[in-house]
Amino acid sequence: MSGSLHGRTLVVTRATDQAGTLTAALAEQGAAVVELPVIAIADPPDGGAALGAAAGDVGSFDWVVVTSPNGARRMVDALSTVGVTVGPGALPRFAAVGPKTAEPLIGAGFTVDLIPDRAVAESLLAAFPAPTPGARVLVARAEEARQVLPEGLAAAGWDVVEVVAYRNVEPDVAPALLERARRADAVTFTAESTVRRYVSMAGGPTPVDAICIGPISAVAARDRGFRVVEADPHSVHGLVAAACAWARS
Repeated sequence: MSGSLHGRTLVVTRATDQAGTLTAALAEQGAAVVELPVIAIADPPDGGAALGAAAGDVGSFDWVVVTSPNGARRMVDALSTVGVTVGPGALPRFAAVGPKTAEPLIGAGFTVDLIPDRAVAESLLAAFPAPTPGARVLVARAEEARQVLPEGLAAAGWDVVEVVAYRNVEPDVAPALLERARRADAVTFTAESTVRRYVSMAGGPTPVDAICIGPISAVAARDRGFRVVEADPHSVHGLVAAACAWARS
């Protein structure tokens, strides 16, 4: 097989049900791919009760913000469960941190009114409109997530309600699979949480080269001793392009 990544082995750290697109794109460039899921998606501690309650009261919010595809999918499911559908009615506006995060909402027929140019919380915060008095925003996020967005919105004057939509938990991984990952040429990261979990599982920055989807995961990887290549744009396409550039260099 030919391609820029021929002869290279790369690790994909995404959850099993989300790894396919990246794995296929890397393999298309000739890479041997080790799928090592370092996170699995689980229900929040309350079983989704808070998210369900917020979905049932969604008309009281001016905006709903989702910060990951997992959060967006959980929000769509919660809205569907309480009978909220697209059409006439008092629906809020929706904002997503990036195009991939917006896809579950758009696929369900909802309009996403705000997607920043760069898929990071800081860019969404910078693009967010100023609130009117008493304006409310619902932020659906992971259990452990950066507070940049909710804290920034609150500082700007928004009445912010946060709900935990899901948890990232550590899956069981066979020791032989983990050893294959350690011997790879590079590891790919698509979120800060995958960096933290991989280092915990692998025992350090092994392999030393990391290809990161954006600045947040890149900082987390550098801080843990990886030699980092950052994707631009911050997408699966950009990550594959960054991997090819890394291989050529």
